[in-house]
Amino acid sequence: MEHLGTRILETDRLILRPFTSEDTEAMYRNWASDPEVSKFLTWPAHTSPEVTSQVIDSWVQEYHRKDFYNWAIVLQSNGEEPIGNISVVSHSDPVARATMGYCIGRRWWRQGITSEALACVIQFLIRDVGMRRVDAMHDVENPNSGAVMRKCGMRLEGTMRQVAVNNLGIRDVCWYAILAEDLRS
Repeated sequence: MEHLGTRILETDRLILRPFTSEDTEAMYRNWASDPEVSKFLTWPAHTSPEVTSQVIDSWVQEYHRKDFYNWAIVLQSNGEEPIGNISVVSHSDPVARATMGYCIGRRWWRQGITSEALACVIQFLIRDVGMRRVDAMHDVENPNSGAVMRKCGMRLEGTMRQVAVNNLGIRDVCWYAILAEDLRS
C-alpha cells in the first residue's frame, strides 16, 4: 500500500479535487448550512460561513499529508463550485482499510452523483493506493445512503445496534464494504 494523498480524480460528470479557501461560500450555501443534509452526520449544520471557512482551512492544512483524502465534488458542467464532499474518515494501514464518508447538497440528491463519486474513490483507493477494504456505514433511518453503497458494489455486512452517534443521538448503523478481490471478480 502506498498513500498518494488527495489527487484530482475525474469521472464522466465529476471532478473530485482538494478544497480551497475559495470554496467557503459554495460549501456553506450548497450543503453545510442545511440541517436536512447534516441530519444523519456527526457535525451540525454550519451557522455561518465563518464556521465553514474554519473547517476548510483545517482541511487545507492537512493536504500535505499523503494519508489525507478529502475531495470536493464538482460537476464538470458547473465550473469550479463544489456541491458536496467525499472523504476517507479513517484508515488502518496494517489491514489496508479505508472508511468513507460523504454528503451532497439536497438539490443534487437522487441523481447518481454520490454513487459516481464513491465508485471513483473506491477504484482509486483499491487500484492506486492499494487498500484491501473500503467500507462505510449509514444510519438505519437513512436507507438512501445504503443504496449509494450498493450501487458501488459494496455489500451489507450487518447492522450494529447503538454503536454510533450522529445529530439524532446514539444510533443503529448498517455497515457495507467492498474488498479488492470484489473488484477483480
